[in-house]
Amino acid sequence: MTAVRAVRPLPWPRTVRMRLAVLYGGLFLLSGTVLLAIPNLFVGSTSTIRAPGTAAAAPHPPGYGPSLAETQHGRDMRQYVTGSAVALVALVALSVALGWLLSGRLLRPLRTITAAAGEMSAAGLGRRLAIRSSGDEFTQLGQTLDDLFARLEASFQAQRHFVANASHELRTPLAAERTLLQVVLADPGADAAALREACEQALLLGARQARLMEALFALATGERGVRQWEDVDLAEVAAEVLARHGEEAAGLDVEVAAGLGPAPVRGDRGLADLLLDNLVGNALRHNHPGGHVRVRTGGSPGGGGHVEVANSGTVVPPEEVDRLFEPFQRLGTARTGAHRHGHGLGLAIVRAATTAHGAALTLTPHPGGGLTVRVDFPPGPAAKAR
Repeated sequence: MTAVRAVRPLPWPRTVRMRLAVLYGGLFLLSGTVLLAIPNLFVGSTSTIRAPGTAAAAPHPPGYGPSLAETQHGRDMRQYVTGSAVALVALVALSVALGWLLSGRLLRPLRTITAAAGEMSAAGLGRRLAIRSSGDEFTQLGQTLDDLFARLEASFQAQRHFVANASHELRTPLAAERTLLQVVLADPGADAAALREACEQALLLGARQARLMEALFALATGERGVRQWEDVDLAEVAAEVLARHGEEAAGLDVEVAAGLGPAPVRGDRGLADLLLDNLVGNALRHNHPGGHVRVRTGGSPGGGGHVEVANSGTVVPPEEVDRLFEPFQRLGTARTGAHRHGHGLGLAIVRAATTAHGAALTLTPHPGGGLTVRVDFPPGPAAKAR
C-alpha cells in the first residue's frame, strides 16, 4: 500500500497581494493570446479567398517549389509570431509587476488594520484604527472594528469595576469579623456575655456575606440567559412573589396593593421569578415607613405581557436613572429595616433577566419620590423564535 504524500506548499508566500498580481498577469496572458490568435487565423485563411471575377491562381508546375512571394509570406509570418510571443511575454511580466504594485497600494489599509489589531490587548483597547474615510470596504471594516474595540473596552472596564466592587464588598465583612474577634480575644476580662455578643455580630456579618453571594449568583443566572422556553403567566409569578414578601412588607410598614391581570408570555419561569422578586424587594427596601408599593401585570397592546412595580420612597434624579442599573450602584445609603446594608445588585439582576427574555425595561422616577419600573415582554411567537 503506497503512502499518500502531503502536498507541499508553493515556494512563494501565498498572500492576497501575490494572488492578485498573478491573477492580473493570467488575465492579460489569456486576453493577449486570444488577440494574437484571431489575426493569425485570418492571415492563414487569405490564400483561400479570391475576389469575384478573378481567375484562380495557377498551380505550381511539376518540379517547381513555392514562389518568391509565398516564401516571403512564410518568413513574415514566422517573424510576426515570434515577435508577438516575445512582446506578449514581456507585457505579461509587466502586468504582473504593475499588479503587484497596485494591489500593494490597495491592500495598504488592510495591513494597517492587521498591524493595529495585532498590537492591541486587553490593557490597550483605547487605540483606534482611524482609517481615512474613502467609503470603500476597508473603511467600513475599519469603522466596524473601531466600534468593536470601543465595546470591548467598555466591557473590560465594566468587568474590572465589577471585580473591584465585588472584592470590596466581600472584603469589608471579612475584615469586620476579624477585627471583632481580635478585639474580644485580646480582652482578658471578656466574659460569656461579651463573647456571645461578638458571635452574634459575626453571624450578622456572615449573613451579609451570604446575601451578597446569593445576589451574585442571581446576577450570573440572569446573565446566563434562558435555558428553556416555556409558557409563563406573570400574574401567577407575581402572586407567589408577593406572598413571600408579605411578612417583610408588614415589618417595614409598607402598604402593598396588587392588580394582577393575565399576562401569558414565553420565557424562563425561574428568571421571571428572579426578576419580580428583585423588583418587589427593591420597592420595599428603598421605601419609607407608611409608604406604598403597587404591582400590576397584564397584556401588552402589541402582544406579550408586562409587569409594573411602582413605589414611594426617595426622590431619584433623572440623571441617576441609568446608573442604578449598574452593579453595586446605590442612590443613597438610607435603607428601611434590617436591609440597610444592600449591595446595589437588585436592578442589575432585573436588567440581566430582562435582556435574557428580549424584553424592554423602563424606569420612570416620580417627582414626589420613588420609581415606576415596567418590563414589557415580547409576544409569545417572537420570544419563542429567539
